[in-house]
Amino acid sequence: MQDSKVWNIVKNLLKVIITFGAVYWVSTKISLTELKDVLRDSNPLYLLLAFLAYCCSILVASSRLNSFFKAIGLKLSERYNFRLYQLGLLYNFFLPGGIGGDGYKIFFLKKTFQISRRQVLGAVFFDRLSGLWALCIVAGTLVIFMPRLAIPNYITIAVLALGTISYLFLLRTFFKQFLNNFIITHFKALAVQGFQTITAIFILYAMTFDGKFSPYLLIFMVSSLVAIVPSIGGAIGLRETVIFSLATYLQLDQHIAVTISLIFYIISLLVASSGIYYIFRPQRLGADKLPSAKEVEEEIEKEEE
Repeated sequence: MQDSKVWNIVKNLLKVIITFGAVYWVSTKISLTELKDVLRDSNPLYLLLAFLAYCCSILVASSRLNSFFKAIGLKLSERYNFRLYQLGLLYNFFLPGGIGGDGYKIFFLKKTFQISRRQVLGAVFFDRLSGLWALCIVAGTLVIFMPRLAIPNYITIAVLALGTISYLFLLRTFFKQFLNNFIITHFKALAVQGFQTITAIFILYAMTFDGKFSPYLLIFMVSSLVAIVPSIGGAIGLRETVIFSLATYLQLDQHIAVTISLIFYIISLLVASSGIYYIFRPQRLGADKLPSAKEVEEEIEKEEE
């Protein structure tokens, strides 16, 4: 028990160090004054459209997760599930990476609906995995439209097809309950990534960018993989580090690439902040009081022993 607590402290310290280290590294490579000027001169109408597109992606993402919950027999209304999803978004930014919004949702659902933690964990895991699949599909499509990478189209298509077949085989062999609604859940997964790509496009329009969009969209989508890495503050700094490195490799404007990411981060933080409402009104989630992060962490430690 004591060793587990020490490890959790060390792990969270490492996440803080890595996150702030990444933020510092990026700040030394780009001009903060130029970034500030770009943000100040951005077109507010397109920023509003970017915000709305991101909101659409969150609505669809919430519905996708609920489809996975239904596959394990957990029947939540779309409204209730969306409220819990909002709270999860908030905690993805502010809870330690070891818990995060997903860990909190798993604990809350297990406690509230007396359902197996393993079942909820499986639903959340495959929700994330379907998002990863859709992300690869969108990124692969962008690669096809970038001849400068000199990657033959047949290789990109073959890799995507092989990955999809392997994914389907995994589901059919070990997790058949998630295969029944495969089409609807993965259509939603593609819609989520589609709306987030549209968000990035509107951000580029807001910046009055008139060059080729596809290279910037590609590195934006690839950098989304960083969100999988546990971190403090929603992967701030880490994503920008990846974007800066890819922009340098592809000989793109690093300031534009990083600004897209920072504006996207601000939008996602604004949307996630809506979850604060349920901290003060837990009754909207059918609870008198929400469990604290400490309760969740102790419960997870107990189950891992």
